[in-house]
Order: sequence, then structure tokens, then C-alpha cells
Amino acid sequence: MKLNNKTVLITGGTSGVGLELVRQLEGYNCILVIARAGARLDNLKREFPALHTYAADLGNPDIYPALCQRIVDEHPQIDLLINNAAVQYTPTFLDDDFDYRSIAREITLNFTAICALTHWLLPALLHSNQLSRIVNINSGLALAPKTQSAIYCATKAALASFSQSLGYQLENTNVRVLQAFLPLTDTPMTTGRGTVKLSAQQAAAAIIGGIKQDKTSNHIGKVRLLRVLLAILPPLARKIMKGH
Repeated sequence: MKLNNKTVLITGGTSGVGLELVRQLEGYNCILVIARAGARLDNLKREFPALHTYAADLGNPDIYPALCQRIVDEHPQIDLLINNAAVQYTPTFLDDDFDYRSIAREITLNFTAICALTHWLLPALLHSNQLSRIVNINSGLALAPKTQSAIYCATKAALASFSQSLGYQLENTNVRVLQAFLPLTDTPMTTGRGTVKLSAQQAAAAIIGGIKQDKTSNHIGKVRLLRVLLAILPPLARKIMKGH
């Protein structure tokens, strides 16, 4: 897919990988960003005045229909939807600070929102004059979970399954479904965790490279090694990821 003169919608585009995707794509494309209202969104609008921004909390499913209708009314054709927004809570079910309410929010942001945006924005993607793409930003944790963040791992596994099935459904249309599986990446979400991380800039560049090459499953960085280990030594792969 040639990434110029496209209408690109990115969720969670105010920090981390999402922000780097904006920076690397905005010079040659029309960029739309969905993100929560606040200082980060204000800073993004100052840095990129030409951006089309939509302040919304994707953790609230009640907003999806009206939000998407507004986007489609303003941009009847969308060429690329990048579902990047996600949240990860680290307390385990045994921890005193585990918050039951976090379960619903994590599932909603990481999975329900992607399903809903796909549904409501599909007419605009189908309306593209050329092949359009839905790109779901996933994680190596979809392939093998870790001990912490059980809900996060589960949502990523669900996203992998959803992406494959959706791809089957859209085989006879102009829309293709791609996934990018990231390793531990240096973003605000991973602050204080891990020592060897892929930079957000590198992650964004690898995602964009995969889109250009139309990679259905883009395994980035150490996720490539994880794939190999899962194929030849699955117990070792699961042991490594358990304490990841």
C-alpha cells in the first residue's frame, strides 16, 4: 500500500507509538486522530495544526455511534484505520490494589472499541477508491501470555482471533485486515517495566513498513524469535514469556 495522499485514522495518537505514527505519516496524508481530551491532545494540535482531531474516551462504549457518524460525515472515505489505543493494568488478581472495575475498562478499550470502530467505520473504508486497510496493533503477549496483566493478554489474544476472522469476512471486498505484533516497546504504558525495549519511533517505522508490504501478520523485533520458539520449543517460549 502506498502511503501518500491517504486518509488515515489513528486511535491513541497523542503518545507512544500512536504519536510516532502521526509524525511519520502526517507529511503526506490526511491524518485523523481519536484521543482523550486533555493536555496531550492539545499539544498534538499545536504540533500539527492540520490534523483532524476527535476528543473521545474509547473506554465509554456509549459514544461510539455518534463519534463514528461525525467522522464519516466529515470524511466519507477512509483509506487506513490504525487501531492503536490500548491500556494495560499490571496488578494481579491476588494483589490488594487490584480494581475489579479495571476489567471492563481494559476489555472495552483494547477489544470492544476496535470491534465497534470497525463496524461503524466500515462504510467509509469500503468507499475507498482503492484497497483500504484496517491495521490492528497487537502484542507478542497475544501469542504467549505473561503472569501479570491477564486481562490485557486475553484482549490481545482475542484481537488476534478477531483480526483473522474479520479478514476472512472481507476477502471479497476492497478492505484488507493487517496485524502488527509488537515486542516490549518504550511508551508511557511500559514505564518502569523491562530494560531492553524497542523505541516507539522504531515500532512505528516497522508498522508502516509492514503496511507498505501488506503483511497480514507483521512480527516486529523479538516477536519474530518468539514465533520461532513457539514452533520448535513451545514450553521454553511459554516459560520465557511467563516472567516477561
